Formats: sequence, C-alpha cells, structure tokens
Amino acid sequence: MNSRSHSSPSASRTALKALAAAAAAASLLLTGCVAGEDSDAAADAGAADGGTLTLDFATYNPLSLIIKDQGWLESALADDGVTVEWVQSAGSNKANENLRSGAIDVGSTAGSAALLHRANGSPIKAIDIFSQPEWAALAVGADSDITSVADLKGKSVAATKGTDPYFFLVQALDEAGLSLDDVTVEQLQHADGRSALENGSVDAWAGLDPIMAGAEQNGARLIHRNLDFNTYGILAANESFLKEDPELAQAVVNAYEKARAWAAENPEETAQILADVAGLDLAVAQTVVLERSNLDVDPAPGEAQRSVLEKIGPTLVETGDVAGQDAVDKALDGLFDDSFVKSADPESISDAQ
Repeated sequence: MNSRSHSSPSASRTALKALAAAAAAASLLLTGCVAGEDSDAAADAGAADGGTLTLDFATYNPLSLIIKDQGWLESALADDGVTVEWVQSAGSNKANENLRSGAIDVGSTAGSAALLHRANGSPIKAIDIFSQPEWAALAVGADSDITSVADLKGKSVAATKGTDPYFFLVQALDEAGLSLDDVTVEQLQHADGRSALENGSVDAWAGLDPIMAGAEQNGARLIHRNLDFNTYGILAANESFLKEDPELAQAVVNAYEKARAWAAENPEETAQILADVAGLDLAVAQTVVLERSNLDVDPAPGEAQRSVLEKIGPTLVETGDVAGQDAVDKALDGLFDDSFVKSADPESISDAQ
C-alpha cells in the first residue's frame, strides 16, 4: 500500500470520512466485517492525509476514461494533498496482476477474472459494477472459411488467459461439444491477438472491445456472440486499501457514479473520449459505447453478478485455473462489497476547475 502522512484532516477529507464511516456501517450490517475489521477499526480507517491514490484506466471501461479525462478525482482530493496516479490496464489479467502486487489500489476487471484471482488467493473485493457489456466474441479473418465454433476444431485461437474472452471461448467450445483440447490456444494479450489474426498467425481470436470493433472495421468477422457468456465489468479493490483508506475508496465510487450519469447525458462525448484514448474511428467507438456497453446497470455488486459467476465457477475448476470448487465457493462468498455504492454521493465530486 502507498504510505500516507498523518497531518490534520481537511474539511473535504472529513466529509469523505463521514461517507466512509457510513459505508463501513452498511458493510457490517449487510455483509459482515471486511477482512476481519470491527466497527472501531472501520470508523478509524483512513485517518491520514496526503499520499497517493493509484487506479487504472482501461479502454474496456468507459467510465474510467471519463473520470480521467475530466480530472474529477484530482480536483476532489487536491486539498487533502492526495496525488492521483493512473495506470493503463491492457486487460483484466493485467489489472488483477497489478492489484495483487499492490501497483494499483483500484482496478477494472471482468467478473470472471475477479473470481479467478480471488479464488487463487488475491484479497480483492468488487466495490462497483461499471458495465454489463457484450465485450467478448469469437472473430476470424475476412477471408476465413470458418463460420461456426464447430469449425474451430484443430485450429489455433488467440486468447488472453484469465479474461472474459478466454472464458467466452471455453464456454463456446463446450456449447459446440468441443473443449480446449480440440484447439490450440495461443496466449496473447488482446491487442497482440488482433495482430495475430490480421497477419494470419492464428485462425481465430477471442476478441475484446474496443479492439475487436476496430478489427471488424478492418474486415474481421464475428462468428459467435452470446451476451450470457460475458460477465460484468467490475471495479475491484484490495481489501487492505478498503480497510486503511475507505474514504479514498468512497471518493472513487462517488466519481464512478458521477461518470455513469455523465455518460448517460453525454453518449457522443463518451464515444469521442474512447475514440481518442483507443485510437479508434469515432464510428467504431460509437458502436462500442452505444451498442455493446450497458452502463445503465445497477452499480451495487451482489446477486446479479453471483448468479452469472456461479455458472463460470465449474469452468475455472475444469480448466485447472482453480484448484477446486471449494475455493470458488469461498471466493464468491467474499467477493462482493456493496457498501460504497450504497453510500455513494456523486454530487460530492465537483467538476474540475
């Protein structure tokens, strides 16, 4: 965790502490203590000023792009001497690796990836749902004779292990009566998977938007789509961060809820921000934001995500990514913390000056 000095709290940090205390109380009532903390520890958490808040931005998380572009967190935390640092996540696997190592405090991950990492010992919590996207599908080149998942038998498929597109591939193969043994999975990061597809190094690609939408514009074809195989976009944080700096976690969730409302009011501007960051044509970014990213979703993590991830759990065990179902069940029981969303105050995040 980032170290923080212990100077007197400012007025704005005091207000944030009040929100954090409410979040902690709600957590105790609704889900039990987080990481073994009791009510006194929760009330005293985050008493320090200064330091650094490190969070990610990702092209698959439009809300993160809005918050970074608008400078809301920098403005909200400036009086407290908190420095906001941004790290780009190239995929859920990278976000989770950075969370595990402590390189970031808050990261953007697919539900499946969050479950995978918690089941393997990473102490993360889902504190906000940023989207319910259709961001994964199976793609082939423009001239490919592959037209269905069944045609992938004996073929090579690029995929980023530990991410939604990888688990999309696993589920799609199973639905078609195939398994990972029937294909050759080339482990490549998302952007490299697109490159491999376009240069003919692989026969297919388990793609991720907005990179996938860009590949479509260049002629790639989607041979299999299934919204139900996509898990939610989850904002995850380390338990240690939530315990030590709940006021900063609350500020992040406040900013996310402000961004959700802003995106609803400014869909074209949201698409333009995505286009600028991802280097996409505006029309491609519009497809991603307006057609494949459901940002108008209940932000409180809980039963909706659990019902989806319960279906993914056995797959994690079957593929050998998690040792056993007990680890999956335990991870599901401890993954969600809706207290910050329930205490969210988007209006506490003012526009940057």
